[in-house]
Amino acid sequence: MRSPGCTRSAGPGALSRVRTPARTSRSVAVITTRQCTPKRYGSRMTNHLVDLAVVGAGPAGRALAHRGAGVGLQIALIDPDVDARWKPTYAAWADDLPDWLDPSAIVARSQQIAVYTPARTVLDRAYVTLGTAELQQSLGLDGVTVHPHRAAVLGERSVQLDDGTVVRARNVVDARGLRDRGAPAQTAYGIVVQRSVAEPILDGAAAILMDWRGTRNDSTPTFLYVIPLDEQRVLLEETCLAAAPPMSIGELRGRLTARLGHLGLDVNDLDVLGTEKVHFALLDTARHPWEPGRPLRFGAGGGMLHPATGYSVAESLSAADDLIAAVATGDDPVRALWPWQARAVYRLRVRGLTALLNLPQEDLVGFFEAFFAAPARHRRAYLSGRDRIGGTLCAMAGTALHADTKLAGNIIRSATRSTIG
Repeated sequence: MRSPGCTRSAGPGALSRVRTPARTSRSVAVITTRQCTPKRYGSRMTNHLVDLAVVGAGPAGRALAHRGAGVGLQIALIDPDVDARWKPTYAAWADDLPDWLDPSAIVARSQQIAVYTPARTVLDRAYVTLGTAELQQSLGLDGVTVHPHRAAVLGERSVQLDDGTVVRARNVVDARGLRDRGAPAQTAYGIVVQRSVAEPILDGAAAILMDWRGTRNDSTPTFLYVIPLDEQRVLLEETCLAAAPPMSIGELRGRLTARLGHLGLDVNDLDVLGTEKVHFALLDTARHPWEPGRPLRFGAGGGMLHPATGYSVAESLSAADDLIAAVATGDDPVRALWPWQARAVYRLRVRGLTALLNLPQEDLVGFFEAFFAAPARHRRAYLSGRDRIGGTLCAMAGTALHADTKLAGNIIRSATRSTIG
């Protein structure tokens, strides 16, 4: 485990210490440029060559800018609204988060988390909820040059903005997320309630990763996800882990109502404090993230999103230092992010997604029952280790071994069908 503020050496001359800017300082350099019609692109070049231009100020892009500036790199962050409030609920396994992350970004922690398949299993692994505002604030932008514009044209060494300005950089990274409308997607609909309302469902658990109780005999089964947002509020969310085409929010809303009714809660009688709608693609069907096609993508759109689970934030935060170290030493960022082990694991994860999409609906709950029966170290490798090829293979094999003969055969056949990406 690396100590806070340290990064692995990336070769001769590599920076060995990361300086995290103080969160209280707000001195962000902002370049404001004249707004023009986006179609009128000039050739106005910035005179300054930066080390890294990051396009997109979501968690992945902001983490890159934050960590890069912290080691003294000259960083340009390009986003029309860099301080726009993030809306999704971000959660992660606690041990997936990098040591350098400010603890204030964590707003709720569950030392254990339950799974119902439908029998109850308790996972002895800490799970945390990240506050969107707290996470955003912790990724400070001291020393970062912010361009409040849209990127019109991205090249390998430059970014043309929507006002005609061209930002020149030794490295360009696209961190704007995953945009593939034809890809399988994860969708969810949730409501926020007082913790006391959720207590009968939690039944003593701090959180529930998957609750298949009350699952209907549908072609695409869904489950209930229950996590604390803080000490007082809990999110109850009906989730479709993966589907192609994606399941609609309206369908998920109806299923949430039915499931909560099965568990003893009438939605019409609840004091709903808020709602959440989730819809995102699970992979880029056009190419693998390490394949040629500049500029380099990072974050959910750059392969940091686990295609079989939908988690991406912790992996993006953890991988930021690998990319920054490569930029600092002049190494190839693609090689730094995608050694052969990471490529192999990504392909195996896509096979896991293929299995989820192709399994007969009556086998899906049994699949997860077998998965959570596998050894904890193998589950952890599959869920979290983007370069743990041995553990990933053991988890996949272990799932089949813990299933009955018919289910194991269906899992293998479903996983070995034509891949989707």
